[in-house]
Amino acid sequence: MKSTGIVRKIDELGRIVLPIEIRKNLDLGPRDAIEIFTDADKIILKKYEPSCIFCGNADDVIFYNGKRICKDCLAAIKENF
Repeated sequence: MKSTGIVRKIDELGRIVLPIEIRKNLDLGPRDAIEIFTDADKIILKKYEPSCIFCGNADDVIFYNGKRICKDCLAAIKENF
């Protein structure tokens, strides 16, 4: 993990501001979704990229019956039916 040397305080509503340098490096824009993970005493933020519910692939994902499925998994499902 790389330290940035940047410190931010949490406001009264539990919010923090991500510095513009970090937002630019990670290609984060207004209204982009972020996933939040915890690992022991760490909080990990990751840009949310919708992925296939079966294989985790984030390429060529479509929304089908309320679920995200990649075209490869959808083709495999169609083959089996």
